[in-house]
Amino acid sequence: MLRLYSTKTPDEHFLKRGAYFQIIPKEVFIKSIHSKVISTSLNKETISRLRSISRKTLTTETDRQCYAYDATNMQYMPDAIVFPDNEEQVSQILKLANEKEFPVVPRGAGSGLTGGALAVKGGLVVVMTRMNQILNIDMDNLVADVQPGVVTGLFHQRVQHLGFFYPPDPSSSAYSTLGGNVAECAGGPSAVKYGVTRDYVLGLNVVIPGGAIIQTGVRTAKGVVGYDLTRLITGSEGTLGIITQITLKLLPKPKYTQTLTVFYPSMHDAAKNVSEIIRQGLIPKTIEYLDHAAIACMPADLPGGIPSEAKAMLIIEIDGIPEQIDTECLQIMDLAHQYQAISIRKAENAAESNAIWQARKAISPALYKYAPDKINEDIVVPRSLIPDFVDKVDELRHATGLTMITFGHAGDGNIHFTVMLDKNDANTKKKADLVIESIFDYTLSLGGTLSGEHGIGISKSAYLEKEINPQTLTLMRQIKKAFDPKGILNPGKIFPGDIS
Repeated sequence: MLRLYSTKTPDEHFLKRGAYFQIIPKEVFIKSIHSKVISTSLNKETISRLRSISRKTLTTETDRQCYAYDATNMQYMPDAIVFPDNEEQVSQILKLANEKEFPVVPRGAGSGLTGGALAVKGGLVVVMTRMNQILNIDMDNLVADVQPGVVTGLFHQRVQHLGFFYPPDPSSSAYSTLGGNVAECAGGPSAVKYGVTRDYVLGLNVVIPGGAIIQTGVRTAKGVVGYDLTRLITGSEGTLGIITQITLKLLPKPKYTQTLTVFYPSMHDAAKNVSEIIRQGLIPKTIEYLDHAAIACMPADLPGGIPSEAKAMLIIEIDGIPEQIDTECLQIMDLAHQYQAISIRKAENAAESNAIWQARKAISPALYKYAPDKINEDIVVPRSLIPDFVDKVDELRHATGLTMITFGHAGDGNIHFTVMLDKNDANTKKKADLVIESIFDYTLSLGGTLSGEHGIGISKSAYLEKEINPQTLTLMRQIKKAFDPKGILNPGKIFPGDIS
C-alpha cells in the first residue's frame, strides 16, 4: 500500500478556482448577479462557538462575498464561512447547527452550474477545501481513500503516475474537488465507455445533521449488505450529509490512446454519424461533438486546423491495445467518410491530443464572446435520437433569433445546450425562458432526462415535477426528512418551492 498526500494548500485551491472566474469579464460577472441577505440564528454567541471548533471562521462582508457565488453567476450572501480541518470538526459544526437550527451549505471549489453551493437561505457555508489529502492508494486492490477537498485533476495526475486510471473527468477537473464531484455525480467525456462518478464510489464517510458520522459501502469489488446508501448520497447535492472521506475504485491505465478530430458540413451529419458508430458496436473512450458556434470558440492554432466550411466537429478518442485501436480507427474513419466528413485527422502525439482536449474544456467560458449572460443546460437524450434533438434546436434558433450553442458528450447523449443572451433585455430573457421550457419538454418526450451531470440545485428545481411524478417526489422528500428532520442541510435545493 502506498501513501500519498496532497501538496495543495487552501489558498492554492482558491486561486485555481479564481482563475476560472477570471475568464469571465468582470463587468459581465457583476452585471449578471443578484444578491439576497437573510438573517439567521448565527448570533455572536453561535459565532463564538463556531470559532472554538475551527479558528478559520469568517464573518466580514468581504469574506462572505467571496463565498456568495458559484459558476451560475448568481449570488446569495451567507452569514458566515467555516473551514473545517477534519471530520470531528464537521461533526461538531452540524451538531451545533442542529441545536441552533441555522442553515448549513457544504461547498467544494464552487464550480457547480446549478447553484448547489449557494446559501439561498443565508446561514453557514462549510468549505471543505482544507480536507485535501489523498490518504492512501492500495495498489494491490485498485482502491484509493481520499478526502473531499482533493482537486480532481491532481488526483488524476497522481494515479496516472502510478499506472492507474480514474475515468470521471468533468471539464472543471483542474479546480473542482472530488467531494463536489461525488455530491453532483459528475461525469465527463469518457462516460460513454467508463461511466460516471457513482460507478467509482465504493464507500463514504458522511456526517449527517445532528453530528452523527455514518459509513456507507465497502472496500471490496462486491457488497450487497443493507440499502445502498453510497449511491443514494452520491448525487444528493449536499442535502443529506457532508462527505468527509471517499473510497474510490481505480482501473489499470490503458496502454495507448488515439485522438481523432472529424469535421462535417452540418450538425445533422455529425449526429447521424455518432448514432451509426454506436449502432455498429464501436464504443470509443469518448465521442464529443461541437456545433458551428462552439467551433468558433476553438483556438485558431488547433492541431490540424479548422476547415472554413466546417459546421460541426467530433472529437473521438479510442483506448486499448495498438491492434484494437488501429482496427477501430479504420472503422470509424470509414463511417465518417460515409457521413460526408470534410476532414479527418489523427493527433500525431500526446501534446497534440492534450491541446485538443484543453481547447474542448475551454469552450464553456469562451461562450461569453457571444453575450454577457448564458443559460446552460445539460440534458440527456437516447443516443440514437441526437439528430432529432439537433433538428429541434435549429427550429428554435430560427424561430427566435437567439444565439444557441450545443456541444457535449455525444457518445452517451449528454448534450450541453446553451442560450447566450443579455438578461437585462426583458424580451430576450422571456424568449430564452420559453426556449428552455420547450427544450425540456422535447427532451422528456424523447425519453430523456433534464440533467446528466450538473444536478438540479436551484436552477432546475422548478422543472423537477416535469420528470418525476408526485408519488416519487413525496418519497424523496421523506428520505430528505429522515436524514435531516429540521431541514438545516442545504435547504432550498432540488425540490420545487420558494427559496426565499
